[in-house]
Amino acid sequence: MATPVQQPPQSSGGKRKGKAQYVQAKRARRCDGGGPRQLEPGLQGILITCNMNERKCVEEAYSLLNEYGDDMYGPEKFMDKDQQPSGSEGEDDDVEAALRKEVGDIKASTEMKLRRFQSVESGANNVVFIRTLGIEPEKLVHHILQDMYQTKKKKTRVILRMLPISGTCKAFLEDMKKYAETFLEPWFKAPNKGTFQIVYKSRNNSHMNREEVIKELAGIVGSLNSENKVDLSNPQYTVVVEIIKAVCCLSVVKDYMLFRKYNLQEVVKSAKDPSQLNPKQPAQAGNGKEAKLESGDKSNENDPAEGKNQQVVPENNEDLGQTKPRSEIQVVNEGGAKPELESQVTERSESNENDLSEEK
Repeated sequence: MATPVQQPPQSSGGKRKGKAQYVQAKRARRCDGGGPRQLEPGLQGILITCNMNERKCVEEAYSLLNEYGDDMYGPEKFMDKDQQPSGSEGEDDDVEAALRKEVGDIKASTEMKLRRFQSVESGANNVVFIRTLGIEPEKLVHHILQDMYQTKKKKTRVILRMLPISGTCKAFLEDMKKYAETFLEPWFKAPNKGTFQIVYKSRNNSHMNREEVIKELAGIVGSLNSENKVDLSNPQYTVVVEIIKAVCCLSVVKDYMLFRKYNLQEVVKSAKDPSQLNPKQPAQAGNGKEAKLESGDKSNENDPAEGKNQQVVPENNEDLGQTKPRSEIQVVNEGGAKPELESQVTERSESNENDLSEEK
């Protein structure tokens, strides 16, 4: 049986390339970026969670970050092709003009690659990581959430949480301890101090222990300044620990509980309900509620007393005279006075005699 003879590839233009050539070209296009194309140690950026639509999440992230980034840091500057030097008008400088054009194209390509915000592969589903250059992620994200909290305007549909990442390291306990000793100094080293909590989240990682990581990081914060205290209800600082595969992302954020754990969907909801009321209205509403509660409490206190009066002494006209001392007895009895306990016993005995007389 004859084996098929492999023909040498033809170099004609009509033939399409082999599959291996397509795969190599695709890999080359994904790797030739200005900077890393996946999450790795040594990066700064913003970690964003979404709901089953990462492409739409990246679009919303670019739009939102560029809007607020331009407000804080000014518009991003690029060199237009029309503004690049195109050489002299004479025909003798064609070679020099071609070289200048090539150099300008290279500069423009590098500037486009090293943009202010660049999406990289995070290594987890429904998680997007936006690498940042030349900005402070924690200040930018705090500015975004503060504006949304005050204006009560919903600007995203797919983005859930937006966490700034001030630094990344290898997701091994010894590497994390060494990195955190210097990373946490700007916030917690004396004379700086504050209350704090540690928030831990791990994705696609099974060799890290949550309790062990939190214990080690809390010990580092305490060693930097003994006045740093843990506060889980309303801390001044929140240490965010996000582990994805073999990369640990760290950041220290403010107003973590106020901004609903940096959730863009919830921060708008939480801001709507109390902010729709004027500053005077909550007080009035609170006073009204307190007044209702007080009146309700008084009525509840009087209702059983009145019920007792109706059951105990239905015939006598001294109901009003009996309700007052009984209410006084009940109030003082909370202090535990013994003489009034005796008075209650005498009143109950009198009521029992009245009941017997009625039954007869």
